Amino acid sequence: QVQLVESGGGLVQAGGSLRLSCAASGGTFSNYAMGWFRQAPGKEREFVAEISGSGIATSHADSVKGRFTISRDNAKKTVYLQMNSLKREDTAVYYCAADQKFGSRSRERYDYWGQGTQVTVSS
Repeated sequence: QVQLVESGGGLVQAGGSLRLSCAASGGTFSNYAMGWFRQAPGKEREFVAEISGSGIATSHADSVKGRFTISRDNAKKTVYLQMNSLKREDTAVYYCAADQKFGSRSRERYDYWGQGTQVTVSS
């Protein structure tokens, strides 16, 4: 059983930056691919980025490519999402999730989820 806790959300002006963190406990962290998803009010939860267990492979949604970067520190059992050049449309609750395999952008494939952290981007 893996427990995930996100932090780092908040209110930021458009063009600003935030770094989200997701701390894991339970299980062997490096065995899991980790993903970030987000859900805006009235919308489906959507894929943002994922990273393989080793950290070598990453994948980002087109909507955030070049602005967001996923990374991980297996010694600290933590995955990060660095968000730069934030836009109003990035406003959402951001969730981290763990999957036993890298390469899936489908939320149904992820086994464990955090409680989410709110990111609000103002103009």
